[in-house]
Amino acid sequence: MRVEFVVDGLTLAGDLRVPAGAGPWPGLVFTGPFTGVRDQVTGLYAARLAERGYVTLSFDHRNWGESDGRPRRHEDPQGKLHDLRAAVSFLRSRSEVDAERIGAVGICLGGGYALKAAAFDPRVGVFAGIAGAYNNPYTMRSGMDYPAVLGSFAEVLERQDRGGPVEYLPAVAASGEAAMPGDEPYAYYGTERGASLFWSNEVTRASVRELVTMDNIMGADFLSPKPALIVHGVVDRFCSPEGAEEVYRRLDQPKRIVWLDAKEHIDLYDREPYVTQAVDATAAFLGEHL
Repeated sequence: MRVEFVVDGLTLAGDLRVPAGAGPWPGLVFTGPFTGVRDQVTGLYAARLAERGYVTLSFDHRNWGESDGRPRRHEDPQGKLHDLRAAVSFLRSRSEVDAERIGAVGICLGGGYALKAAAFDPRVGVFAGIAGAYNNPYTMRSGMDYPAVLGSFAEVLERQDRGGPVEYLPAVAASGEAAMPGDEPYAYYGTERGASLFWSNEVTRASVRELVTMDNIMGADFLSPKPALIVHGVVDRFCSPEGAEEVYRRLDQPKRIVWLDAKEHIDLYDREPYVTQAVDATAAFLGEHL
């Protein structure tokens, strides 16, 4: 069912999926890939885990999809954490949900957000990250001319601060400039695979600044003793296996890492057998710990 909830004066749109039969059921809140909306990756995983006996909430974060917020299609890290907090509150208010059994599931960029949200929200009892991006500025700094990159975004923001229009670039492009350039992101978002009425192929330029400055991996240092599951492909050019290993190393028990024989990041978005393998691993772990 389509649902709405309010956070910071903004109305967010979501899809609530309830298993058949008598509840209350444990609840799961989902957050997903950069630029993604709820009827893409998070909706797929939410539907599959609802079949396993969980009330699931996939929703559009502020600025994205059908939810309120401006600038449109702008990445707001602190805002997304507020959204997740409000999503947990919404789940706990529903009669179908066992309010003491709430988990956070993040896919791609949402993996880091779900990790950080779960680490600092005592109402969330378990975390699962699938093909997660666990951003931290230390890693970003080591892979680029960091001062030059920050300087370029400072120029963009200064123009906007002085009254100029919000500046955008394509979210994906098979060639040329884009926030996520190259064949692999385009193969999902630029084709029927990721088609959605609520997704547009643009993102604010300032969003990329947020990606290279956010620190979500720190959640690994504060999550324990909550249980944590990491599911990741052995090859991933966009969300590195090394990042998943670093999160796992920094976590305390109980924790589990599951490696899938996927060769592309987007394999875990919608391709079989990888989605089923990820759902099976997540359902098994949640069955033990939630």
